[in-house]
Amino acid sequence: MNTGFEPWILIAAAAVLVVAAVIILGVVFTKRLNSDRPSESDIAGRRGEELAMNAIVRVLREGDRLFTNVPVEYEGKVTELDNVIVNENGVFIIEVKNYSGRLEGSVNDFEWKKFHRSKGGKTYMKIVKNPIRQVKRQIFLLSHYFKSQGLNVWISGYVLLLEDNAPVKSDMILSNADAIDRAIHRKTPKAPDLRTTRLVSHLLSGREIPKE
Repeated sequence: MNTGFEPWILIAAAAVLVVAAVIILGVVFTKRLNSDRPSESDIAGRRGEELAMNAIVRVLREGDRLFTNVPVEYEGKVTELDNVIVNENGVFIIEVKNYSGRLEGSVNDFEWKKFHRSKGGKTYMKIVKNPIRQVKRQIFLLSHYFKSQGLNVWISGYVLLLEDNAPVKSDMILSNADAIDRAIHRKTPKAPDLRTTRLVSHLLSGREIPKE
């Protein structure tokens, strides 16, 4: 009697192990590939940033300075500003949103509802932050940060909704390049002098105010 394993059993077992290893490696590779692949919201966000940048740059005039992705911290509170324009009229924050679909909400709501209809005809609802309140918070933090550095400058804040689908009427909502142009080139109650403009630009660039 032969008590050992038959050769075909060993071959079959080896084949099973090879197949299992291939399957496991395939699953791991697929997960890694999917994790590296940007989501639809990431793609929309990047596309929105490009569209917004093109619109803003197109309306900049001589003497305007544009700062992007500006981190601001004041008393432990942190925010990041998409775009900040500094000119002879003041400082202007422009927060960019590329929300597709229909938005519902009021000026004072903490959150808005975003309804998106898929290609298959199904409607999905997602909760998003109210960008108007978000910009008001940004104005507050940036203003107090400037004051902590000895600067008192007028700051205006706006939301650029690229899809022009705002659920409310507000002077803080922009939808195109012409609206941006009017917003950042209007006279404000307190226009900064050249020294203040220079010092503000230093801070937004991440540099310390130079000693005089």
